[in-house]
Amino acid sequence: MDSELNELSAAAGAALAARGWLLATAESCTGGWIAATVTATSGSSAWFDRGFVTYSNAAKTDMLGVAATTLEAHGAVSEATVTEMAEGALIHSTADVAIAVSGVAGPGGGTPAKPVGMVCVAWARRGAATLVQTLQLAGDREAVRRQTVIQALRRLIELAGADIA
Repeated sequence: MDSELNELSAAAGAALAARGWLLATAESCTGGWIAATVTATSGSSAWFDRGFVTYSNAAKTDMLGVAATTLEAHGAVSEATVTEMAEGALIHSTADVAIAVSGVAGPGGGTPAKPVGMVCVAWARRGAATLVQTLQLAGDREAVRRQTVIQALRRLIELAGADIA
């Protein structure tokens, strides 16, 4: 794993541990890369609860409780879907905070409405409003996926470090 990911994971872990929070992940386009990044950090068992890799729509519904109507109306790559993924990760875990991602990593699969590089990310915390963001990332499949991990962890660090009681 590269040094930037190592540093982000360590910073996320420190911020979560300082709060006494556990993290869960719900990943589609990153295929577990966020969970792999954080579990590569020594001591992550103190602040990482579990990860869900829900690549198919059926997995999103079965494992996280994403409503079939949400998927039908908005698609897998949507703010509505990642919001339900993140909130479902909290429901199906002991975590205090969850990250969810779904996107079009490419090189195929893009449409005019949802081009390659479009990624939706949500951060949910028990007792707080879920935050969601749509990113448009450049590069090949690996670059889009890596940038997604970076952006997800950076925002997590901001949220865990902020006074959001």
